[in-house]
Amino acid sequence: MKAINKNIKFYILIFTTIFAVSCKKDFLNVESPSQVPAESVWKDPATAQAFVNDIYNGLGNGGFSEEMLASVSDEALFTHPTRGIDLVNNATINPSTLGWVNDTWAYKQMYNRIRACNITIERITTGDNGLSSQSLKDQLLGEAYFLRAYFYQQLLRYYGAVPLITKVYVLDDNYNVKRNTYEECVNFIVKDCDEANRLLTGKTLDKGRTTATAALALKSRVLIYAASDLHDRAKLTAKITGIAAQKLDFLSYASGNQLDRYRLAQAAADAVMKLGTGYKLNLTAPVSATDGQTNYKSIAMGGASKAPGIDATAASELIFARYFIIQNNIKHAQQNGPNGYHNWAGNTPIGLLVDDYEMKDGSKFSWANAAQKANPYQNRDPRFYATILYDGAGWKPRDKASGNVDPANQIQTGIYDLIDNGSRIDFKGLDTRGSSIENWNGSWTGYYYHKFIDPDPTIVDASMSQNIPWPFFRYTEAVFNFIEASIELGELSKATEWLNKIRFRAGMPAVTATDQDGLRQVYRHERRIEMAYEEQRYHDTRRWLIANETLGRKVTYIKVTGKFKAGKTMSAPYHYDPTVYDYTYSPVEENAQENRSWNDKLYFRPFSRDEVNKNNLLEQNPGY
Repeated sequence: MKAINKNIKFYILIFTTIFAVSCKKDFLNVESPSQVPAESVWKDPATAQAFVNDIYNGLGNGGFSEEMLASVSDEALFTHPTRGIDLVNNATINPSTLGWVNDTWAYKQMYNRIRACNITIERITTGDNGLSSQSLKDQLLGEAYFLRAYFYQQLLRYYGAVPLITKVYVLDDNYNVKRNTYEECVNFIVKDCDEANRLLTGKTLDKGRTTATAALALKSRVLIYAASDLHDRAKLTAKITGIAAQKLDFLSYASGNQLDRYRLAQAAADAVMKLGTGYKLNLTAPVSATDGQTNYKSIAMGGASKAPGIDATAASELIFARYFIIQNNIKHAQQNGPNGYHNWAGNTPIGLLVDDYEMKDGSKFSWANAAQKANPYQNRDPRFYATILYDGAGWKPRDKASGNVDPANQIQTGIYDLIDNGSRIDFKGLDTRGSSIENWNGSWTGYYYHKFIDPDPTIVDASMSQNIPWPFFRYTEAVFNFIEASIELGELSKATEWLNKIRFRAGMPAVTATDQDGLRQVYRHERRIEMAYEEQRYHDTRRWLIANETLGRKVTYIKVTGKFKAGKTMSAPYHYDPTVYDYTYSPVEENAQENRSWNDKLYFRPFSRDEVNKNNLLEQNPGY
């Protein structure tokens, strides 16, 4: 935390737009006319609002950073080297070598944002301001309480307990401060959420700002995490031995009952659910596979895509999101799309995720099933087709990005027989690392990411921006939290009812499990599939204490080959055609890019050596 003396003038900028807003107001969409002395900030509503606006910058681009959290889970592989993700996945991080750390949960950055929240709360609650509107005061306070709770939640779920700072430090303060207990941190965040909810209830804020419902959604997340096995002392110590007794308070509850914590989590989730309906969660039977795929795509687009068939009303699923506008957009499609479209293939799906998508009838996919192995991408969960780009999948008009080399507009990640200038050659697909378009920036895994890439066929070129919002909280997460708590409390009928609603929306059949453990496994699978690439999986596997069985697995890829059938040939340009080719799909374990392993110390990230040196009361996490 950087100290700034109250007697020293510090300056803030009136920040330019970072969030898209309603047509009447452009949240943060203002030019910077000047810098404003600190004592003047709170005397004017516009500058006070600008100060709070800047705190939202701590949210970054949400999950749309170039390096995604999916790539430190069993969802994705980060294509490019030397970013530190491999150090995390190989379990070689330590206080001196932290590996990849994103600013949206980095220790120093979060405390800088927490400090800004504390300044806001102090200035407004002490009356040291010129704000006459009680409504504006309540709004700014509500935003500050929510954002402080969110930033502390980020620290808590990566590091375990941290020091709870509520004062605004000045130059002559003592900066040595102990970590609070895990329970104290949870209670503090919940209190801030309740206060934000109280202050913001009944207020209509610009799109992109927090709301009362968002505060309750954050509370729901914090409480379902708190109820999880990772933070139950008996289960934590049974799974991970050798944790020093004095450090257990930083990671788990010292007393209390896990079931009581699940009751609190269930009630918190229920409170969110009562404030909305989500998107198409009122179904009593599965929709068609086509509609299931469209529903899932529409949710991922958050109402922002103009692609044919996408339902803009799916924006109702979003509770709190990071919105983008053209002036300040990121190129998420470019970061993750196929290299044959001049994209970067940044966070590509791995076979472990692809293989977990069920068949359309609800049965498990298996490479041991000869029929499924021969046609692995047929008749799968409709959400698969809205999440994964696979060999032969239809995609956007390639000629708009790469010339007239693929009239069929299909993903090509295999090696195929092809007649070229009268001779048979091994043609390396346009989206491989042997591509004639780009022989770099190609997927190692044989798959590409689809979910948050706008399917609008007019957005093709890598230089073109898209405006898809990042979902910090969506309605279905609260439903999942309710389901999880209900299962652990033995209220299986409630859990089954809501699981089926989620599956029906996706075009999947009702669940068949009836016992607690069976339903628990179905739920964990369903959450994995529904929330893929939404920064859930990394945390879920850790809080369920199953990371060694999931995150620690070796990465699997797919190798695709296409050989001419007897008497059949194809001349360039290539396109997918099972009447001409015998396709072979070979899943392989590949350790050349990352040799993943798991170490139990990774259940919590280390504090950096610098932070421990600056604060000699900051006790390091176990294993480091």
